[in-house]
Amino acid sequence: MAQQIRDVVLRYVELVGSGSTADIVALYADDAVIEDPVGTEPKKGHAEIAAFYDVITGLERSTELTEGTVRAVEGHAAFQFTLTTKFGDQSFVVSPIDVMEFDADGRITHMRAYWGQDDMKVEG
Repeated sequence: MAQQIRDVVLRYVELVGSGSTADIVALYADDAVIEDPVGTEPKKGHAEIAAFYDVITGLERSTELTEGTVRAVEGHAAFQFTLTTKFGDQSFVVSPIDVMEFDADGRITHMRAYWGQDDMKVEG
């Protein structure tokens, strides 16, 4: 199961960087919950999760998994990655630490992203 979870994490980071909303949402269980960032109103189910990812999927963006950070244990994972989004001449860079829970089929059931506005860097 740990390798399956690592594979989903790698796919998630890849899709957040260049995939469609539908492809990202397909990684989630039907009744999944996300809290991104922690402290904001949780989004529940595919429709709310899709609306959340729609905000970035229309932007020029890229991601990079922070080397050596994926920890997968007993249906859970924690990892850090960097997301860079471009809007006009500016780039917005954030490196959240995501914590996920998975069901027996390897689909994400719960995701919490740890980052705040102070962690956002603006370049350009």
